[in-house]
Amino acid sequence: MKNTISLASLALLAGVGLSSFISHLTDTPNWQFSPFTKVDAVNPVLTPSNKQIFTCPILKKEVKWEEKDVFNPAAVVREGKVYLVYRAEDKIGKFAGTSRLGLAISTDGLHFKKEAKPIFYPENDAQKPLEWEGGCEDPRIVESAQGQYIMTYTSYDGKTARLMLATSKDLRKWTKHGLVFKAPKHHNTWSKSGAIVVDKVGDKMIAKKINGKYWMYWGDTDLFMATSTDLLNWTPVEDAKGQLVSVLKPRKGYFDSKLVEPGPYALFTTRGIVLLYNSANNGQTGDKSLPDMTYSAGQALFDASNPTALKDRAKKYFMTPNKPYEITGQVNNVCFVEGMAFFKNQWFLYYGTADSKIAVATSKGISDF
Repeated sequence: MKNTISLASLALLAGVGLSSFISHLTDTPNWQFSPFTKVDAVNPVLTPSNKQIFTCPILKKEVKWEEKDVFNPAAVVREGKVYLVYRAEDKIGKFAGTSRLGLAISTDGLHFKKEAKPIFYPENDAQKPLEWEGGCEDPRIVESAQGQYIMTYTSYDGKTARLMLATSKDLRKWTKHGLVFKAPKHHNTWSKSGAIVVDKVGDKMIAKKINGKYWMYWGDTDLFMATSTDLLNWTPVEDAKGQLVSVLKPRKGYFDSKLVEPGPYALFTTRGIVLLYNSANNGQTGDKSLPDMTYSAGQALFDASNPTALKDRAKKYFMTPNKPYEITGQVNNVCFVEGMAFFKNQWFLYYGTADSKIAVATSKGISDF
């Protein structure tokens, strides 16, 4: 079957609302969040540890699985607590760092207790050829209407990054479902960062069906899209020639001049679909005030009647590296937003800092919720 979605067929139902969100602007459009404030008193909220040890089923020996760094978490509110599913790396092997996913839990969104062992990692299963030995990276988690957790993540075999999917009922035990894009033509497509469109229902982020389909933004050069009827099997949105449809591109002269990549889930609102996204700066053609390859975060609004149509886009980043732990690390000058939770009547945004640690910023500027 040809994996082409007709762009003319896209339609959208009504949803919930969202207010403004962006710092560094005086004329903030009202579809954006209000400014997030970095919580300096507790940041970074998660750091690496050489005390966390588990037996790797592939190496068949003990490894210090988060000794090198921790970063890029997903965030879920469950049973009155914030659960962070975070990426961690060891210091060994071909790449001096295999990625696994750990779990940390908080009662206030600021102070976390880590589980001792990773909850998700490469093992001797059907996905090993795609996951070893680079590992399992950059989780993003939403819920289904039936209460199942849907996690997109990136596998890395040392050559190609591929977008993968897993499900869970409790965030601890996971079932791997393999490639997000199962069509043979996409088996070796470089693909990352799957951000599914959601409705905010209380403190839960429930995957949103739009015109009979679920929608996902993905990619780490341009942003592309995919659709699904069951949250497990996804079809990239393509044009009549079978080429991926780009819905958001880098911009010359701006902070996002090198690349763009989804942040957390995309939020369905009365004004459209709001997507927080990560970006890198091109030092030659981008924002001259930022160092080359600085990762800052921006946001975009997509049409409520066509999720592929860009309606508006912030001119300025709302977050950029300006703290020591954001400026210096495994990769310098990185704020990478990936986990967001609505908890205790405010928004908590969790982000990786310099690919080394995890920090949090908060906002109370969501009036429509």
